[in-house]
Amino acid sequence: QVQLVESGGGLVQPGGSLRLSCAASGTILSINTMTWYRQAPGKERELVAIITSGSNSRYADSVKGRFTISRDNAKNTVYLQMNSLKPEDTAVYYCNAVVWTGPISEKSYWGQGTQVTVSS
Repeated sequence: QVQLVESGGGLVQPGGSLRLSCAASGTILSINTMTWYRQAPGKERELVAIITSGSNSRYADSVKGRFTISRDNAKNTVYLQMNSLKPEDTAVYYCNAVVWTGPISEKSYWGQGTQVTVSS
């Protein structure tokens, strides 16, 4: 079994910054892609940023130039540095990891979510 634990959310003023972390633990052979999603009230969950095992990354257009995704493979952790935050970034942020738990066993896991609120 694999657990993902997110941290770093909170309340921040517009223009401020936050850094989210998501640490994976459990039976992990390796981790493929790691992804941050978010879901605002009344809206569907949307992809924010994704990073491959080789550290190639892609971003939603709405966060390009403001957010940076990175990972520490030794710690099985993915980060999301969020700068120049806007009220429309307010959402619950979830991390997802595609994990190899064995030679032929790959599965997608989700964290519990962390609230980010951007407000003055």
